[in-house]
Amino acid sequence: MNDLVQRLSAEDRPVVVGGPDPSLSELHRRLTDIGYVFVRFPDTRGGTDLGVRVDEAATDLGRADFAAGTGTVHVEGTLTLDFVPVRCVADIDLASLSGTGRLVAREEVSAG
Repeated sequence: MNDLVQRLSAEDRPVVVGGPDPSLSELHRRLTDIGYVFVRFPDTRGGTDLGVRVDEAATDLGRADFAAGTGTVHVEGTLTLDFVPVRCVADIDLASLSGTGRLVAREEVSAG
């Protein structure tokens, strides 16, 4: 496992909503319509903006009020970072569009 994946997997780290339009409305649209969100780890060299395929079964929007901009969302999804398959797990506060998150290395099932 490379250094970046190791550091982002070691413990919960600060995260913010990333991507080209880090806004509450864009986060809501991406979670409910697109199924693909951007999570940024700002405390790496230059920041690390990851595109995450949302796992709807593991993501929890039940504590979020997008109309009021309050509450939190629990986001989980998969991606490959530097050739390492990982799961991103993040809890994001809607008022600040920030929270904590980490990566979890995952095993790939090989076809055969």
